[in-house]
Amino acid sequence: MQSLWFTLLSCVAFMVLVGYIAYRKTRGTTSGSDGYFLAGRGLSGGFIAGSLLLTNLSAEQLVGLNGQAFRTNLSNMAWEVTAGVAVVLMGLYLLPKYLNMSITTLPEFLSKRFDEGVRRYTVVLFMVGYVLVTIPSMLYSGALAVLKLFDVPTILNISYTQSIWVVIWGIGIIGAVYAIFGGLKAVAVSDTINGVGLLIVGALVPILGLIALGNGAFLDGVKTITTTNPEKLNAIGGPEDSVPFGTIFTGLIIANMFYWATNQYVIQSTLGAQSLKEGQKGVIFSGFFKLLIPIFMMVPGVIAFHLYGGDLKSVDLAYPTLVMNVLPSYLSGFFLAVLLGAVLSSYNSLLNSASTMFALDIYKPAMKKDATDEQLITASKWFGSVIAIVTFFVSPMLMYAPNGLWDLIRKFTGFFNIPIVAVVLIGILSKKVPALAAKVAIIFHVVAYYMMVWGTEQIFGLPLNIHFIHIYGILFVAEVAIMFGIAYWKPQEKAYVFPKASKVNMTPWKYSVPAGILLIASICETYLVFSPIGVAYAGGMISPSFLPATGALAVVTLIAFAAATKSWERKYGHAVRRAKNAVKETGREVGGQTQSPQVN
Repeated sequence: MQSLWFTLLSCVAFMVLVGYIAYRKTRGTTSGSDGYFLAGRGLSGGFIAGSLLLTNLSAEQLVGLNGQAFRTNLSNMAWEVTAGVAVVLMGLYLLPKYLNMSITTLPEFLSKRFDEGVRRYTVVLFMVGYVLVTIPSMLYSGALAVLKLFDVPTILNISYTQSIWVVIWGIGIIGAVYAIFGGLKAVAVSDTINGVGLLIVGALVPILGLIALGNGAFLDGVKTITTTNPEKLNAIGGPEDSVPFGTIFTGLIIANMFYWATNQYVIQSTLGAQSLKEGQKGVIFSGFFKLLIPIFMMVPGVIAFHLYGGDLKSVDLAYPTLVMNVLPSYLSGFFLAVLLGAVLSSYNSLLNSASTMFALDIYKPAMKKDATDEQLITASKWFGSVIAIVTFFVSPMLMYAPNGLWDLIRKFTGFFNIPIVAVVLIGILSKKVPALAAKVAIIFHVVAYYMMVWGTEQIFGLPLNIHFIHIYGILFVAEVAIMFGIAYWKPQEKAYVFPKASKVNMTPWKYSVPAGILLIASICETYLVFSPIGVAYAGGMISPSFLPATGALAVVTLIAFAAATKSWERKYGHAVRRAKNAVKETGREVGGQTQSPQVN
């Protein structure tokens, strides 16, 4: 009981500290709709990266990814590591478009590009996905981790099922308070602080796990996982794995494009950037953090496999069991606080985004066109409260998922991710595709995806035997073809022209392209490490081919660096030099920032 009270009190102390810092940082900054929904368009690159990291990483990854590594291998890391490709496309191409239009929500862009009907279709897709899939999965996975670390049924003298309900409601209520009353900036600040804690815990658990595996010797633990069942460290998925390697180049890249470039709850912090430069920094930095996922959130699952074998009742218990056994008791409160912080951050961002879309994409255009900022914020808070309560009842149902949490979530996400990214990309790339095309593509996808994944087998007894990630790619191509086909048959009467209404400095970050190249190269290197020519080599700790392959990748990266630097100099160098010379001549500065936007 002393240990339990110490854990709970230290957890509460850390969470109170985070809440206090968030309060101090956001006091007086949430007035007005821009202040509440977009943090006053004043987020720096550091806060954006921290918010993106914690918004993305939750107990869903800690529990789900480690469970999949315990069950099979590291092929599921593709969901995380290859996100860097989408991050680069977001930072270099899509973010400038979004900031130039000064939009607050993605459906707002679709209403300008197409019409109000497309806006409502996408809002419905987002809301259904958030309420039935994304939010419940985060609450349930967080509850699962808490239950494994603490014997809640015994402590409260209730059943396991009742414990799930109690913990979900407890986590959910705390998160709802952050999101509903603090706005985006409170979410971003708390995410950044919790992100530092997550990185500390993320590094500590595999280190302590390897020490335990090596009977007190870290290097012996490393030798064990690289020489005994080395195939567990292989990220090159085969046809029978959850993520076959080929799916990276079909549906997976599209799914990541949805998540990192069009998913409202992820991109909302980037829309609140104080400048394009800071937005690009935050987006691309978050891609580098994703490269740590295999070590933080999958290697512990492999360690658990070596330590516990088939003794666990569920693959989703791999990470909680390892943490319970290797983490010192004096750090248990800190871990619990970080774990809850990771759950709360994703939950906060989802609630905040759902509330924002309701207020700005449903309430204002369809219910009260002349709504004041105060009325919008009030409507947002009420809707967020309703969504929170609904998800409290949906989340416990996930305890009946048979094959682990991760695959279930990814399959159901397919109902809404592909049509949204298809409509957004075509809306940006084309000027004549009409609203009708977008609506047809959305309806087609929902029906076709159900039929291809479940329907043909359930209705006709004829399973397609096509991996659901490949179906992502197939349907994306089909929906793009449908939209262009309708545009050819009945094009939009007037070509769409993107407005230039930016409220922030639109000068790009000088190192955005080189940083993007380095990120893509780092993704390739990560796959080399976790492959049969890296640590998954069957003949020893590492293959003789590893160093030559890494050297070749480094040469290609340096060539790309040189080309990118020369290109940036040609495009922006003259303007920057001219602006600096003008500043020297006039000597005018405002608050330490030169008046010319090119200088930044």
